[in-house]
Amino acid sequence: MNNKVVIIGCGNVGMSYAYALLNQRTYVNELVLIDLNIKKLEGEVMDLNHCLAYSPSKINIKLGTYEDCKDAKIVVIAAGANQNPGETRMDLINKNSKIFKSIVGDVVSSGFNGIFLIATNPLDVMTYLTYKYSNFDSNKVIGTGTTLDTARLKFLISEKIGISPKDIQAYVIGEHGDSEFVPWSNASIALKNIDEYLSLEEKLKIENEVRHSAYEIIDRKGATYYGIGMCLVRITNAILGDENIVLSISAYDKENDIYVSTPAIVNLNGVKSKIYIPLNEEETNKLQNSIDIIKNAINSL
Repeated sequence: MNNKVVIIGCGNVGMSYAYALLNQRTYVNELVLIDLNIKKLEGEVMDLNHCLAYSPSKINIKLGTYEDCKDAKIVVIAAGANQNPGETRMDLINKNSKIFKSIVGDVVSSGFNGIFLIATNPLDVMTYLTYKYSNFDSNKVIGTGTTLDTARLKFLISEKIGISPKDIQAYVIGEHGDSEFVPWSNASIALKNIDEYLSLEEKLKIENEVRHSAYEIIDRKGATYYGIGMCLVRITNAILGDENIVLSISAYDKENDIYVSTPAIVNLNGVKSKIYIPLNEEETNKLQNSIDIIKNAINSL
């Protein structure tokens, strides 16, 4: 089976994803890179190919064009303007909406019929625009959503209580942005509620740190990319491996006609279904706030 993945936009995020693929066992056996900077792309392809002697997976890596999307299983879009120090993710909306209209049109024109996986900010809006521009079924358009925020959350809880992040059942949901939040009422470890491990003050501190992690990283090194690269690999393997795994991706919410992150089941067909976890009144209001922010951003275009 030819599990071809095409990356459109080979800056820090796109290349972190490509490099992460080489360092893990993956179902991907063909990787095509597309970017406007052809000279740099040639160097990236050479550099990645030189890793294959030590990679756990054999992947055919090459540079390509939109025609290569025709028989791809997944097209990952990581193209767009970067978030600069002092900017919010939403500040990128006008720049990146124009870029996406052209990219998605070119991908669809190739005959592509796979799954779109979006990593560009503002994430929920860009994923929604991909859905609209492509006219694909909503299950075949996925945003990375709050997968990275959830990974940050699990790491910070792990650091605080000394339990592996893999054994922490907690999610960040809502907008991948400033209105995201943790539904603590559902967070648990070994079926015990998180309140038995963390105080209210500790939970609030962790949630605030998760929400501001990207700004802290951007302030120090100019961009974030390793974390989202790993998240893209995890989602890619969930799709190609038909895993039916639960991830906090950005998926279509039919009732509100937006993309927003809640836990969702991911498999070979993309999004199998969203999981609407029970929320208390405060959490319900926070989710509605996120929904309203995303709606208003879409309506501003």
